Amino acid sequence: MPSIVTHSVVALAAGKSLAPGGMPNRFWLLAVLCSVLPDADVVAFSFGIPYGHFFGHRGFFHSPFFGLLFGVCLVSVFFRTEQTFSKRWWLYGLFFSLLSASHGILDAMTNGGLGIALLSPFDHTRYFFPWRPIVVSPIGITGFFSRWGMRVLRSEILWIWLPSMVMVSLAGVVRHLLLKPQRPAGDHLF
Repeated sequence: MPSIVTHSVVALAAGKSLAPGGMPNRFWLLAVLCSVLPDADVVAFSFGIPYGHFFGHRGFFHSPFFGLLFGVCLVSVFFRTEQTFSKRWWLYGLFFSLLSASHGILDAMTNGGLGIALLSPFDHTRYFFPWRPIVVSPIGITGFFSRWGMRVLRSEILWIWLPSMVMVSLAGVVRHLLLKPQRPAGDHLF
């Protein structure tokens, strides 16, 4: 899995790229929560649930279906002032759902583990993408303070952080070009 920090970077970059300015603090907190929550399934190990189980690590909670359910639940609970099924309600729901789903998708690009249950609950098969450039992150904090942790950090910066920064920059340029005030016809520099 990419590290929890990197999943948070994706959430913040997506928010900065797609959300209008002035979003409430709960929006940012929920965005980060969506991007990292699927890894809470590691507690399954404490209950004797094996890795490959439906509720095991990288199982159902890493699926886009779970992301959809979680995104809709978040909007229903934390954005109650939005009229249900209005355009803004759907945009929030889609945003949070995609962020939740991004977790499993990024994990499917790592070089370790047993794969991701991307089609759960309909298919329990664990999948990886054919292209897997991201070094899998260790489970637990101590692994980050090792050579392995440094390799993880380098691969995440290259394959996730840099593209995220490019996405934010491009979104800023597009927003600037689209919102650029038009000069009146007689207002020319030359």
